[in-house]
Amino acid sequence: MSEQKDIFILAIESSCDETAAAVVKNGREVLSNVISSQIELHKLYGGVVPEIASRKHIEKINQVIEEALSDAKMTLDDIDAIGVTYGPGLVGALLVGVAEAKAIAYAKNLPLVGVHHIEGHILANFIENKELEPPFICLVVSGGHTHLVCVKDYGTYEIIGRTRDDAAGEAFDKVARAIGLGYPGGPKIENLSKEGNPEAIAFPRAKIEGFQYDFSFSGVKSAVLNYINGCQMKGETYVEADIAASFQKAVIDVLAGNAMHAVKEYGLNKFAIAGGVASNGTLREAMREACEENGIEFYHPSPIFCTDNAAMIGVAAYYEYLSGTRHGWDLNAVPNLKLGER
Repeated sequence: MSEQKDIFILAIESSCDETAAAVVKNGREVLSNVISSQIELHKLYGGVVPEIASRKHIEKINQVIEEALSDAKMTLDDIDAIGVTYGPGLVGALLVGVAEAKAIAYAKNLPLVGVHHIEGHILANFIENKELEPPFICLVVSGGHTHLVCVKDYGTYEIIGRTRDDAAGEAFDKVARAIGLGYPGGPKIENLSKEGNPEAIAFPRAKIEGFQYDFSFSGVKSAVLNYINGCQMKGETYVEADIAASFQKAVIDVLAGNAMHAVKEYGLNKFAIAGGVASNGTLREAMREACEENGIEFYHPSPIFCTDNAAMIGVAAYYEYLSGTRHGWDLNAVPNLKLGER
């Protein structure tokens, strides 16, 4: 491996509301990471509007790629392959990135490597943890996904637990809306919860019989809505910070409990978190404590690599490239792509 020439991947990510491009060297060294976020735009609507997201990607994508190459002090002639997210995500948004990647790969006669968005999130852990190698357990928590994954090897994944209803991030957004915080809900709940008492309200922690690693967050979300409605009907006041803190603790307790159970059952001593919700400081601290108590090594990306970015796609594309993955000009957006599918 050390005698091989350096591999430079230009990576593109456009699965939701961030237009991103990055240049990654040898799978673990990020030479540039450019993200154009649309959060301010979608705040007006209380969530991501797919049509608006797609149009904004079209406006920004060339500019973001040019900036990524410039920051890395490279041109397309220095690039060995193009990596791009092709699923899961919003179909229109994905199509912008896929079309761009195909155009560049075709024009420069470069290999095209389609990447699974969740694989990108998992492998974001390699960027700052150079020593991390499979196998390990990874909890992926984001607005659209809550997966407990056994990373058996590079490119080999087993989903051992998943949410049966709302993703954790989705529940955060819905609860934030219910208490009048607006979008995006995750950071706003986290900030407000610092002023509240996490033991103030006993919200439920769901367990699914026969599926010990699966999650369910619609019950705790409904419990929050019922609590607010109940207070309003009785004319009682409620403390929004206590609701936020108690809700957040209920979600984190379930995430940490299932994760630690899985790590022990699988006989592994390495655990990682990934995805947008993994940037939540309270969640990270809870996971760190749980890992310390159980003698498990804990890994996590910096917040910039938790939310959607192209650096993580470059990492995943590198390992896919090494394994021989190549896509043709028929590569298409697959909004419901399953982890491990080709």
